[in-house]
Amino acid sequence: MQLLKTSLTALALSAAGLTLAVPAHADGEVNIYSYRQPDLIKPLLDEFTKETGITTNVLFLDKGLVERIQAEGANSPADVILTVDIARLTEAKDGGVTQTVQNDTINKDIPAQYRDPDGNWFGLTTRSRVVYASKDRVAQNEITYEELADPKWKGKICTRDGQHSYNIGLTASMIAHHGEAEAEKWLTGLKNNLAKKPDGGDRDQAKAILAGECDLALGNSYYVGLMLTNEKEPEQKDWAAAIKVLFPNANDRGSHVNVSGMALAKNAPNKDNALKLMEFLSEGTAQKIYAEQVYEYPVMPGAEPSEIVKSFGTLKPDALPLVDIAANRKKASELVDKVGYNDGPSQ
Repeated sequence: MQLLKTSLTALALSAAGLTLAVPAHADGEVNIYSYRQPDLIKPLLDEFTKETGITTNVLFLDKGLVERIQAEGANSPADVILTVDIARLTEAKDGGVTQTVQNDTINKDIPAQYRDPDGNWFGLTTRSRVVYASKDRVAQNEITYEELADPKWKGKICTRDGQHSYNIGLTASMIAHHGEAEAEKWLTGLKNNLAKKPDGGDRDQAKAILAGECDLALGNSYYVGLMLTNEKEPEQKDWAAAIKVLFPNANDRGSHVNVSGMALAKNAPNKDNALKLMEFLSEGTAQKIYAEQVYEYPVMPGAEPSEIVKSFGTLKPDALPLVDIAANRKKASELVDKVGYNDGPSQ
C-alpha cells in the first residue's frame, strides 16, 4: 500500500507494509503523519493546497506513529505530525521524533498555555470532555465530574473504554485536582454507576442514551456537532437530538479540555513546506474551518466557535495546564486497571 499524493482527499491508509509512492523530499509537497481522522483534516488540507499549491501526502495511523518514525530514523519522510490530544503530543516529544519551532506567526496565534514551552508541539483546537444527558430523563442542567460517582446515578452512566486517551485525560485531571487517592475513589464510584461494560466510541454513548440504556455519558463536545450535521448517516442526528450537553464544573474550576495539535517531525525532508502548513493551521482561515466544519473550539484569540457549538452553552475551560494533565496520565492508566473499570459495574 502506498502513501498517496492528495491535494483533494486525505486518505486513511494502513500502516502495515506501507511504502512511499513519492520521494521523501519533493518540491511543492509536504508529508503528514496523522492520528486525526482523515475526514476531520480533509477540509483544512484542501484549503491549504488551494492557497499554496502545495500537495499534501497523508498517512493515517490509529496507533504506533511515534514508533514508526523512530524506526524510519533519519530517512523518515514525515514532515508534520497531527494528533488528537496532549498525551500523544508529549509522547512524540518524549520519543524524540519532533524538533523545536520558534515561529512568530505560530506563537502569535497560539496562546502559550496551548503550546510546548520548548516549541516541540502546538495545540490547534480545544474540545471539552462533557456530559451527554438524556433530554427526556435528566431534569438537571448542571453537573460536576465529581457527581458522576454519586450512587444516585447507579446503573445510569455509559462510557467508552476507560483506557481510551480521552478518558485517561479526564482521570489524569482528577488526579491533578484531588490527588491519587481521591481520584481512585471517584473512578471506583463512576465504575459502580455504569449501566454496562465500557464500549464503543463517544457517538455510541449518545446512541445508547437514545435507546434508553443509560441517562448520562461522557463524550467530547465536537462529536455532538458532527452528529447533528451527519448527512451520510442521518440516524446520528437522532442520537444527538436525544441529548443535551452539560459542561461539568461550570460554576467552579471549569470543564476539562484537551487539544488537537501539531509538531514538526525531527527529520522533516520538506521543512519549509512543513512550516508553511503549520503557519496555515494556526491562522484565521484554518481556525475558522476547525470551528465551522469540525465543531471544535479554535485556540486563536478572538476566533469564535460555530453557532452549533455556541448552542450547547458557554464553555468555561479548566485552567489546569495541559502539561500537568500529561504528567498524571501514567497514574491514571494504572488506576483504570486497579479499579477494574473496563470490567463494568460490580454485580
